[in-house]
Amino acid sequence: MNYEAKNFDHLLGISGLSDGLLNNHFALYGGYVANTNKLAEEIGKHQTEGTTADPQYAELKRRFGWEFDGMRLHELYFDNISKDSKSSDESPTLVKQIEKDFGSLENWQKDFKATLALRGIGWAVLYFDWMNEKLFNVWINEHDGGHLAACCPVLVVDVFEHAYTLDYGTKKGEYIEMIMPLLDWKKLEERFKMAKE
Repeated sequence: MNYEAKNFDHLLGISGLSDGLLNNHFALYGGYVANTNKLAEEIGKHQTEGTTADPQYAELKRRFGWEFDGMRLHELYFDNISKDSKSSDESPTLVKQIEKDFGSLENWQKDFKATLALRGIGWAVLYFDWMNEKLFNVWINEHDGGHLAACCPVLVVDVFEHAYTLDYGTKKGEYIEMIMPLLDWKKLEERFKMAKE
């Protein structure tokens, strides 16, 4: 099975992110999709040929998580921002859970922004632990490490430098303030409801 890169051109012209930055970002995402497919093919060859004891096979398997998560995290990120961002009123079920777990929407937002502002490259993810019905703001340093097992991502924001430096330079704080109003709360509500099912 081959993965196909999704088209996110509908985001071009969005407030706060230049088309140049977005086109570069889309191209980077396309590379993750291509590499995921290439690695899956190479892994399949080793399995067919019975060479799974080769060190190359082990390295391919280790690399697959990096490329696959790079692909999927970008898809979640692009899909949860919008030109026509929806307010938190569009997400009553999620907001109720946020208020339960963080005390208020404002408290959650403060903690999520603090997570985004951590030094280094990575991702900020709002995870739902469906086994314990609890939300967590989590820092993911690398695509394939630091994820919470059995938790579902509800919100994903890219804070690798390629996500903002073309437009904001080293002013990561400005990017964080800009990205929050672009969140599509209707999409977040959909993801949260799926995670709860």
